[in-house]
Amino acid sequence: MYHEFFGLKEAPFRITPDTGFFFSGGERGAVLQGLIYAIAQGEGIIKVTGEVGSGKTMLCWMLEQHLPDDVETVYLANPNVKPDDVLPSILAELALPHPSNASRAEHLRSLNNYLLTRHDAGKRVIMFVEEAQGMTLDTLEEIRLLSNLETEREKLLQIVLFGQPELDDKLADTRIRQLRERITTAINLTPLSADDIRAYLAFRLTTAGYRGADLFDRNAVRRIARASRGLTRRVNILADKTLLAAYADNTRQIRPRHIHSALRDSAFNDSARPTAHWRWPVAALTIILAVLVGFYALAKIQSMPVPAAPVIAHVPAAASAPAQAAVATDPLAQTLAASRLWLDQQPADTHTLQLALLKNPAELAALVRSAGTGLARDQVHLFHTQAQGRPSWAVMYGSYPDKQAANLALRNLPNVLQQRQPYLRTVAGIRNEIRQIQQLETQS
Repeated sequence: MYHEFFGLKEAPFRITPDTGFFFSGGERGAVLQGLIYAIAQGEGIIKVTGEVGSGKTMLCWMLEQHLPDDVETVYLANPNVKPDDVLPSILAELALPHPSNASRAEHLRSLNNYLLTRHDAGKRVIMFVEEAQGMTLDTLEEIRLLSNLETEREKLLQIVLFGQPELDDKLADTRIRQLRERITTAINLTPLSADDIRAYLAFRLTTAGYRGADLFDRNAVRRIARASRGLTRRVNILADKTLLAAYADNTRQIRPRHIHSALRDSAFNDSARPTAHWRWPVAALTIILAVLVGFYALAKIQSMPVPAAPVIAHVPAAASAPAQAAVATDPLAQTLAASRLWLDQQPADTHTLQLALLKNPAELAALVRSAGTGLARDQVHLFHTQAQGRPSWAVMYGSYPDKQAANLALRNLPNVLQQRQPYLRTVAGIRNEIRQIQQLETQS
């Protein structure tokens, strides 16, 4: 919205990681080089910790880009994965057979054979484990056991753990001390200092095409540093809202009131309090945008009303006429049926984006409405899953032939969806997750 006003070619402060905006200051560049070196050594487990929004995902993506061509990466991104499901999940991500009736030993043999084949071909495999702090001790121990896969001289699987500081608390537990002892490189992403943030803001603006004097003076940087606590995601949110407030005020000079508006409009700003002194340009702009988006969304989503009753997730081909009629007239049921068909037809290595986890499938309509024109309705897929042991609904979006295309689509999602921290999934991984959920439901 404010891009042309400030002479920008693109959004400078997206919260979705974009490797073109990687900031090497604040020791991030040194950390990246340290990780590349540690992986090149091929020994032990690597651990990277940092607060929410400190840049772990950006670092992970940069690391993947800078690894040699002979390195293959696999992601274990579901913190709720159970110990027995670790191996099937890895095999699914590698697009390897993983029959549900196979034993753990058989799954382990399949993985070991694959790793040996890659090793013989001069290739290496690295597993990135994200949100490791959310995994149970038993799951972490299962991951540790995979580090035993090795030849006489080399590890067959390199493991990199990414997690929040709570991961260190779990690793302090004596029950998984063997995992802690195998960590040979431990890196902590510290918050950016005020000076780092000043350089960070200038770097992001310049990268986005800005040419001119510094938009954020030292006072503005100091206030952003204090409110953000040095976390890059918070810095991005505050900087974006500040520029929007200045744009609404029709000025290219950042004033204290613009910072105040950004702070007041940020959910993480605990010190912010509701105030009656709203600047009318910001309020008027917000109202106009809300009305325009509302009218457009209403026209686009009116065919997708929120159902008053629970919806059947899957209707067999031999379903009764009333059931088929219900699917034909219920947009949400159509989405569920179409999603299942899409999942069955896609190649296993197809990539998609997980946009959100919903508590109720009826929330999908509101999610699509919030995205406005940013989503193609026929590319939205909905699946039953579990989160923290509770029934949930995973919203996927799009079909992409490879990780590069999926990453590009991820960066172009509307800001309202980027704030939900979407991430990449594979069709094989989704199928495996659904199969595990169905097995659990059958057992219960």
